Amino acid sequence: MMQILKLLAVLVYVLGMTWAADWCYKSQVSHNICKGPDEWKDIVPTCGSKNQSPVNIETKRVVINNLTPFSFQGYQHTFHSVITNNGHTVKVNVSDEAVISNAGLVGNYKAVEVHFHWGKNGGPGSEHTIDEEQYPMEMHIVHIKDKYNSVQEATKDPNGLAVLGFLYQESDTEDKKYGSIINALNIIKFPGNQTQLDSLSLAMLIPPLHNLTRYFRYKGSLTTPDCAEVVIWTVFENTIKLSKEQLKTFSSVWFKNGTALTETFRPVQPLNDRVIFYSGSHVASVSTALVISMLIITFYTV
Repeated sequence: MMQILKLLAVLVYVLGMTWAADWCYKSQVSHNICKGPDEWKDIVPTCGSKNQSPVNIETKRVVINNLTPFSFQGYQHTFHSVITNNGHTVKVNVSDEAVISNAGLVGNYKAVEVHFHWGKNGGPGSEHTIDEEQYPMEMHIVHIKDKYNSVQEATKDPNGLAVLGFLYQESDTEDKKYGSIINALNIIKFPGNQTQLDSLSLAMLIPPLHNLTRYFRYKGSLTTPDCAEVVIWTVFENTIKLSKEQLKTFSSVWFKNGTALTETFRPVQPLNDRVIFYSGSHVASVSTALVISMLIITFYTV
């Protein structure tokens, strides 16, 4: 009898693990093989909680906080890593030599992972939006408090993770520093595939460090199940530029059922009673610039 109970417990555990892994993005929902973002809360109740991510950043409502600049340590250090197609995104493991501090953070947070969210063939694909504008892609550099050894361990701490979000825009020219990642995407086409990356540093993937003083800050969650609300979010105003072809290449990797892995973003979630802070004294967005331009044109026309 005891053996039967043990077997049943193992079966329930295995089925539970399979069910928990059965999530996907809206573009991959078909034939009832997985549950899209609207149903994630049925898999993990936390995904239906009040402080979820991503969010729309409404620039006219942000609170200017004069947050100090980040201290980036080890971001220039080169490292060798593996890039993996895990069926939901492409992920790069990061050396924990890269550490961030200051900028309103309490203590040091070490980098553990980089992953991306993208659209379809270079179309809208970022998770966070600014004044309801969705960008072609978004990169997340995931950090955990330096006293922890894994993301799983850090999620037990209400402030265990600090994630840096970088938005992308289309450019007329390629960014050659992204060459190793772009070239690897054709090698890791299928879920579970991985390959070695050429030597790179985190500083190679982001704007110059001295240009990262303007950013938005709020408290939120992981943007994939289990949607744990333990993340200090930073979304930078300064964007990264990639060519149309580079952005389109991310759509060449596949989901587990053989469909293209595209539109890998969770829709924006309600902000509810949270406040988004801004680090500078002036908020400049694409939509704001457009309004100012229209006012100038109107003035001179009149």
